[in-house]
Amino acid sequence: MTGLFLGALLGTGLFLVWWACWVQPEVPRVGSRGRMLDALRDEIAQAGMTGATPTGVLTVSVVLFAVVFLGFVATVKVVPIAACFGLIAAGLPIVIIRGRARHRRHVLRDLWPDAVDNISSAVRAGLALPEALAQLGVRGPVELRPAFIAFGEDYRATGRFHDCLDRLKERLSDPVADRLIESLRVAREVGGTDLGSLLRTLSSFLREDARTRAELETRQAWTVNAARLAVAAPWIVLAMMTTRPDSMAAYGTVTGVLVLAIGGALTVVAYQLMLRIGRLSEDERVLR
Repeated sequence: MTGLFLGALLGTGLFLVWWACWVQPEVPRVGSRGRMLDALRDEIAQAGMTGATPTGVLTVSVVLFAVVFLGFVATVKVVPIAACFGLIAAGLPIVIIRGRARHRRHVLRDLWPDAVDNISSAVRAGLALPEALAQLGVRGPVELRPAFIAFGEDYRATGRFHDCLDRLKERLSDPVADRLIESLRVAREVGGTDLGSLLRTLSSFLREDARTRAELETRQAWTVNAARLAVAAPWIVLAMMTTRPDSMAAYGTVTGVLVLAIGGALTVVAYQLMLRIGRLSEDERVLR
């Protein structure tokens, strides 16, 4: 019996060693659900929330919905009102993540030119391309250092430059980083003396883009904030009305549910329309 157990254990170990020698192809996610999860994953990475996952964020949203819904049912005792505020609470984690991601993208937009200049200086000083990237973990902008420190550790551990670049792209999840990394990958593969001019051109382009975008965002900021306040105002008033139970009873009827449904739909449409009208063109991650 002992020999049978040891034989099975040895066979399992050999199978696991054999299995580890084969790279499992990643199954691409298709459809709108896969694109939404990819977008949420990118926003989590751009927000700097390294410990969060799309599944965890969605779980928090469901828990918030349940807590707020049950709390309003217990206090207000009007299910449609509870459902409305439960849905608002469920959307808060995603709104917070998108806000942090947007703010961090604005910060990094001003830092990427300095990072590119740093790489260019390191290459001119004679450092190899992997070393030029790794030294950004020490001398680069503070916001970018953790990702490049991890790149340096990966490269020292594996020596596989292309694989380390792929992991660096996933950590940053930034369109500018994608362009920079793919440019460095091509320069590494084909060689040549054009890397310095390429980096200088990229640095000047990024500075000009950041300056133009900052001017546009400053001009439109007050308009966007006013539109957000206008969208939130009706629901703030409704939240204040929950202190008067006699006023809330009207929303428990069919007419009240219809008013809430129409108001919620108009709020979503108006908010999306405001975002579309005031949206500046954002770089997409086409070089994943």
